[in-house]
Amino acid sequence: MTVSLRAIKIAFATTIAILIAQAFQLEYSVSAGVVAILSVLDTKKSSVTIAIQRVGSTVLALGIATILFQLLGFNTIVFGLYLLVYIPLAYKLNVEVGIAPCSVLVSHLLLEQSTSITWLTNELLLMVIGVGIAILFNWYMPSKEKQLVKLRGEIEEKMRHVLMNFSLVLKNGSSNEKGELLIKELSKDLKTAEKVAYMESNNQLLSQYDDYIIQYIDMRQQQAKILAEMSMDISVCSLPTKQNEILAQLFQRTADQLHESNPVLDLTEDIESLLTDFRMSDLPKTRAEFENRAALFVLLNDFTRFIQIKKDFYEQQKGE
Repeated sequence: MTVSLRAIKIAFATTIAILIAQAFQLEYSVSAGVVAILSVLDTKKSSVTIAIQRVGSTVLALGIATILFQLLGFNTIVFGLYLLVYIPLAYKLNVEVGIAPCSVLVSHLLLEQSTSITWLTNELLLMVIGVGIAILFNWYMPSKEKQLVKLRGEIEEKMRHVLMNFSLVLKNGSSNEKGELLIKELSKDLKTAEKVAYMESNNQLLSQYDDYIIQYIDMRQQQAKILAEMSMDISVCSLPTKQNEILAQLFQRTADQLHESNPVLDLTEDIESLLTDFRMSDLPKTRAEFENRAALFVLLNDFTRFIQIKKDFYEQQKGE
């Protein structure tokens, strides 16, 4: 939710909550507006959850305050005692979000020197009106689908460039600085996409939200971690060997086929073929060749995990 949209929601929700409280002739009607300000949150689900917790917290606070004020009188010391009892209980019952607004409502009882049904109802209605109007205004949330589609495209494009850069490093011994930079950008994009996806999910209350995009982002995050590991090893593979060339071509093919609906069956076969070639090849004759072959083997194993993650994701979606 943008700052401007949030400001509009808060301004209207606060004003209307106060007007409704005044229409019901409630005392301290401005408190309903304050509750509305605190209850306009980033998602529908969080607004409803917090509203329920605050109403529950209000019942708890008013109950404790009523008992203490009736037994010990209406004074500041008793109000402090109320806080000592109420705050730990609020945390224990997971309704601590109501501590501040509920204590303001209890202060009204202290000021009025009364815990009559009329005053208790007054305070409870202030809370219900405030959170109710906030939920009403938070029911409109702009869809994040277009942003998620854009982020998915950017994520896949960066992964393609990382793989193509790996291919160039293996073929030409090029620097991998560009690949390292792309992996950092990829990580940031994935974190952004994850945040947006969960926000979109939390804005679906009445309709069933398809969590495919969340699973997709999780799959790409796993793959991105593997790319980061591969990036550390690929700079060692500097010799122009046959295996370098084959693995470079495999990275290029993967980059060309990197889209979410690809079952990667052909790539799995290519990896098996390359592993067989590794086993059948002559043993390295020099230390440099040995280090190059070992690094290539590690890269191939990591790349096998990279492809397997995508294959598992495809099979899971197909099964559903």
